[in-house]
Amino acid sequence: RRNCRGNPNCLVGIGEHVWLGEIDENSFHNIDDPNCERRKKNAFVGLTNLGATCYVNTFLQMWFLNLELRQALYLCPSTCSEYAAGEGIPKDKDYEPQTICEHLQYLFALLQNSKRRYIDPSGFVKALGLDTGQQQDAQEFSKLFMSLLEDTLSKQKNPDVRNIVQKQFCGEYAYVTVCNQCGRESKLVSKFYELELNIQGHKQLTDCVTEFLKEEKLEGDNRYFCETCQSKQNATRKIRLLSLPCTLNLQLMRFVFDRQTGHKKKLNTYIGFSELLDMEPFMEQKNGVYVYELSAVLIHRGVSAYSGHYIAHVKDPQTGEWYKFNDEDIEKMEGKKLQLGIEEDLAEPSKSQTRKPKCGKGTHCSRNAYMLVYRLQTREKSLTVEVPAFLQELVERDNCKFEEWCNEMAEMRKQSVARGKIKHEEVKELYKRLPAEAGSPYDFISLEWLQKWLDESTPPKPIDNTACLCSHGKLHPDKISIMKRISEYVADFFYRRYGGGPRLNVKALCKDCVVERCRILRLKNQLNEDYKTVTNLLKITVKGNDGFWVGKASLRSWRQLALEQLNEQDEDAEHSNGKMNGNAQNKDESNEEKREEEEELNFNEDIVCPHGDLCISENERRVVSKEAWEKLKQYFPKAPEFPNNKECCSQCKILEREGEENEALHKMMASEQKTSLQNLFHDKCRPCLGSWPQETDELYIVSQFFVEEWRKFVRRPTRCSPVSSVGNSALLCPHGGLMFTYASMTKEDSKLIALIWPSEWERIQKLFVVDHVIKITRTQAAGADPESTLYISEPQLCPECREGLLCQQQRDLREYTQATIYIHKVVDNKKVMKDAAPELNVSSSEAEEEREENKPEGEQDPDFNQTNGGAKRQKISHQSYVTYQKQGIRRSTRHRKVRGEKALLVSANQTLKELKIQIMHAFSVAPFDQNLSIDGKILSDDTATLGSLGVIPESVILLKADEPIADYAAMDDVMQVCMPEEGFKGTGLLGH
Repeated sequence: RRNCRGNPNCLVGIGEHVWLGEIDENSFHNIDDPNCERRKKNAFVGLTNLGATCYVNTFLQMWFLNLELRQALYLCPSTCSEYAAGEGIPKDKDYEPQTICEHLQYLFALLQNSKRRYIDPSGFVKALGLDTGQQQDAQEFSKLFMSLLEDTLSKQKNPDVRNIVQKQFCGEYAYVTVCNQCGRESKLVSKFYELELNIQGHKQLTDCVTEFLKEEKLEGDNRYFCETCQSKQNATRKIRLLSLPCTLNLQLMRFVFDRQTGHKKKLNTYIGFSELLDMEPFMEQKNGVYVYELSAVLIHRGVSAYSGHYIAHVKDPQTGEWYKFNDEDIEKMEGKKLQLGIEEDLAEPSKSQTRKPKCGKGTHCSRNAYMLVYRLQTREKSLTVEVPAFLQELVERDNCKFEEWCNEMAEMRKQSVARGKIKHEEVKELYKRLPAEAGSPYDFISLEWLQKWLDESTPPKPIDNTACLCSHGKLHPDKISIMKRISEYVADFFYRRYGGGPRLNVKALCKDCVVERCRILRLKNQLNEDYKTVTNLLKITVKGNDGFWVGKASLRSWRQLALEQLNEQDEDAEHSNGKMNGNAQNKDESNEEKREEEEELNFNEDIVCPHGDLCISENERRVVSKEAWEKLKQYFPKAPEFPNNKECCSQCKILEREGEENEALHKMMASEQKTSLQNLFHDKCRPCLGSWPQETDELYIVSQFFVEEWRKFVRRPTRCSPVSSVGNSALLCPHGGLMFTYASMTKEDSKLIALIWPSEWERIQKLFVVDHVIKITRTQAAGADPESTLYISEPQLCPECREGLLCQQQRDLREYTQATIYIHKVVDNKKVMKDAAPELNVSSSEAEEEREENKPEGEQDPDFNQTNGGAKRQKISHQSYVTYQKQGIRRSTRHRKVRGEKALLVSANQTLKELKIQIMHAFSVAPFDQNLSIDGKILSDDTATLGSLGVIPESVILLKADEPIADYAAMDDVMQVCMPEEGFKGTGLLGH
């Protein structure tokens, strides 16, 4: 039955059903039986899948069951210095294989004699440098590892070890070319470790082998140069099998490159193969024994070349029984027969699939087999491979660790069962006495704590009732619904056993909170009636000095304010103490929320001036009757009270007069300065360093920041403070030298400075405080070439500080983190032009100022909506803009997005490849379809960092996407977008 959460006396359905009655011992723990991890008798050992390493596991199991290879690897001498010295391996030191052969040795020894059900191959995988999260091409892995193993074993002195790969897997064939004119035959002999068979258009394995050996005609442009004829002649070419290895690996080329999509795809066609394969018809010499029997089938489950799962069916060479190796799980096939039926039923490609052909006795057909392994048929008994002594010592050490782990788990299970039985008896005894009888003493305990006490998975923590307390330190009425009333006897046991507090008995019920809650509920019910009463009272004209001043905005929204205040008081009790059992709400967060709420005006505070007195503006307030005020005071007892005979704030009156005088003074000052400095106000009339004016040889410099601040004051003298100082120190270094060269001031630094005519500079010196004079002088000898003109600055450039500034700027541009750049997708080679977004030509500050100027009078005031009587209280928020400010210099760096652009957050040290992945998620364009450029420069090096490629904050990168293939959406691959393949690049497989 469910628990009645609102009823503190209901103690049913809180988790007690688990403990009442008889309980199975296994329910007292969540520890699996360690014996389930133990290897069964006569069973093989599995391999852990480390993420996407199933392809490695299949080959390891297949190679392990090649007894000749296993025996040869066991004969490799160990490089372990302690063992080589005959001292044995120290018990306090873990064995760390040094070479691939040692890793394989140790892995095979564990697979042979470990007591574990499965082992971890992470040491072997790590030694190869494989990415455990990325599935690779299994066939490529097989080739590369065999090549690596052969190269490693070639250094061994023992020929049985040195030549094992060639003996087991290496065969020979010859490319034979015959001239049609003279009949000359040229032969090129080559070794092979597997035969790669094309399966397209074939149904049987023998057909695939026939096609592999098929004669090819060399005609036309492909003719063969005959050494006898000394000219190009028509010829035929074919492959002849000269010798076959003991273990014949046949690679079925299921994964092929699709030219239409540009990706690999899997051929899910059925191929038939027999358990016995006679290769004599395909051999050049017919006098040998070439009958092979099937020993392994490697399976890829899944319809896509980029996903799926690898398993292996391998025959035990000693018993002839077939096993299915699926990572940790190994299944023995019934009746010593290979059974592929279950594998072929999984991962159907489509409803219109081809039916599986019927197979005769001793034959099989599969659409998932990608490698067939045949062993030369022989009457010799299979080898008995013994694990060398030093490897057996390592295996026994691992088995001891496993036994210790099993014993530890068994002991933990035993202890859990013992604790569970004690808890069972405790709960059965206490639950009977849990309800408080009528008239008997009782305590309140939180329902959450009781449920944790009854939860077998988590031991209960000390009782914490602080979250249920009200502001008076007693039990809050609203918390009763999450509390349960229990007997004093059980409460004594709980506090004695688990501790905690404070205890909440019958005296803990808070009368003050109940009274306050009743007051709030009464006011809520009364609010609508009082609203009608107050509305009628406001219609009555107040005579004499009987009334009170109330803000008009407060009167318009008093009912909403009252309701919000009552709801806040109602909810405050629920949230002030946070959650149960000590998970209290963060105090800093709650204090911050309170501060934000306090910033909003409460009732009648809209007519309180900054000095705490009555405001001087009578347009914002009105007089209400004494009866209306008393009604309002019931809801807002702390509201500021102003009788209608109350005088306005004297300080505000003085400030108002001073403000009016200052506004008039500012307007007059702005008008005079604008008239006096017309050229400074208008950009078009200012001189330019790029084209030096002929009428003067001297120009003065001020910071652009000073000009913009002065313009703001001139445009809005009543809203902005007047500018008193030029502030040229921002353009100078600490040594007093200039931070900019003449060349930089004509280009990139031109946005930081403003040029002043000499006549205008004289007026500036009279109007403002000039801390430093900065002047540029042009000097040119009479009749000299204009290119020999010199430009001298006063003060002179400080080379050291200039160099430091440039280095810092470059470092800032190259060492950013979490900066914004913009990716613009180009369609039909149309690039973004500024004409398409004319607002890009205007600086952000100028655009804002123009919008301000164009507003009607009154709308420039941020309080416009409020002063015109908006019903809702509005917070004033100033427009924010992105600025670059250094020593008083401001430059707008905000980029405005246009259609087709998306903003991305990047860091300077991330690679171009990582950026392409971000772009793939934003635009659904695969990385290999992305053509990126910045300022006309192609970005192609995927390994280069964005900083080294010149990508700086606010950059715009153009993205040109290659056209997708028409039937791309119809591809049956699991991965929607395939990443560029890197194969085994960077792994140990390519190190040799």
